[in-house]
Amino acid sequence: MTDSRKLNLAADLLLKLEAEMRRQGLWESDAPSEEALSSALPFCCDTLSFPQWLQFVFQKRMKALIEAGAPLPTQCGIAPMAEEWFAGSGPELVHLIRLLRQFDELMSE
Repeated sequence: MTDSRKLNLAADLLLKLEAEMRRQGLWESDAPSEEALSSALPFCCDTLSFPQWLQFVFQKRMKALIEAGAPLPTQCGIAPMAEEWFAGSGPELVHLIRLLRQFDELMSE
């Protein structure tokens, strides 16, 4: 797969992810504090909820890479974290987890 194709597919997945988060009521209008965003722990698990991390850290970083035409990560493991976070939440979040799994797979291609 060409780099430009991968960038385009990643951008499309990010748009779908945002739309699904909005549909599920997980999208927030107010950003967390800079302190909360600067956590050194994976997924900012000590300062942010997983949906906040997706919106304010993951989406922001991926959009910056895509807009710059920079290389994307060669591996990603977000879907397992989403499955853990949303366990027991019900079937309405299946599509969100599926989108994250697609993103993980795209990064490993």
